[in-house]
Amino acid sequence: MPTLRDTVEHLATIERPSASDGERRAAEWIHARLAEPGLDARIETERAHGTYWVPLGLLSAAAAAAGLAGPRPLAAAVGALAAAGVAEDVSAGPQLTRRALRHRATSNVVAAAGDPAAPRTVVFVAHHDAAHGGLVFDPRLVHALADTFPRWYERQEAWPPLMGPVVAGPALVAAGALAGAPRVRRAGAAVALGAALAFADIGARRVVPGANDNLTGVATLVELGRRLAERPADGVRVLLVSTGSEESFMEGMRGFARRHFRHLPRASTEFVCVDSVGSPELVLIEGEGMLRMRDYTPELRDRLADAAAGAGVHLRRGLKLTLATDGLIALKAGYRSAALGSVDAYKVPSNYHAPTDVPANVDYDTVAGAVAVCEALIRS
Repeated sequence: MPTLRDTVEHLATIERPSASDGERRAAEWIHARLAEPGLDARIETERAHGTYWVPLGLLSAAAAAAGLAGPRPLAAAVGALAAAGVAEDVSAGPQLTRRALRHRATSNVVAAAGDPAAPRTVVFVAHHDAAHGGLVFDPRLVHALADTFPRWYERQEAWPPLMGPVVAGPALVAAGALAGAPRVRRAGAAVALGAALAFADIGARRVVPGANDNLTGVATLVELGRRLAERPADGVRVLLVSTGSEESFMEGMRGFARRHFRHLPRASTEFVCVDSVGSPELVLIEGEGMLRMRDYTPELRDRLADAAAGAGVHLRRGLKLTLATDGLIALKAGYRSAALGSVDAYKVPSNYHAPTDVPANVDYDTVAGAVAVCEALIRS
């Protein structure tokens, strides 16, 4: 079986955009590693569009065009529809806009361990696709704010909602058109145009290696599978799920939900998302959401903290994530859910969506800590 470093280093050699051939090859390798010690593992194919910059970029561009040149009724309607479309897409809603776009196959890996007849199930989720880079992910602004206002920054428990301006632009277009306020309308169009250009920049960038985000989570699953095969857990069923198309706003996890949630009772199933656990400090994510913050289940968060303490692993608390991971899908569906991540000295994941997210920049001690915490939760 590969070590944590072996897993990250091998998969990082595969270019893995969402819903791609590379993503499929990564899934096949993960499947083989989970099946190798005797786990019941399989690959499940789901449908995904595979981007987020196309649907959000189209909505933003439509709002900008209507705000700059459209008649008032059209600007009001397009702005309102675009704002609503962006809001529901980034909030794990039905993603109506992308339903009209081309879809491809995405690959999830699902492996079962533990006691198949146990009354309780714990699902650990990571993802093996990788993100595109982009100017909006440049960390220098965050670093400058933190270095200039260290006391203020230390008090912050989450970034500002990153998708707020993307919704605000079209909303201002609609409000300005309805109120007959051309300055408001033009301001909204400018914000929407800026968002459309930012999404175009993301789409034009290469896929990053994605070592921290999220091959560290995959390595955690593979190592958990090895340990559970060598020493099965009593009284609990464990599912190890590596999704595709997480970077296109959790489309692989949505496919898992459609296929499996009806067979997983909410009263006896809980989810732990393991995402980007290769920064210097392991973090228990208290809540997440790109627009609306949703807190993870307090009881499960506390049990993970107890598991970390019992395993002798430092686990930082108090931080929230203004992004979205696969854990949000289970949380919104009513399951007890929690998430593990990691941060650097600036309280952000190391090398987030950057070309520098390579295996050499992963803190493997933190990844080992994530494995220990997950195993301790199972054994408890």
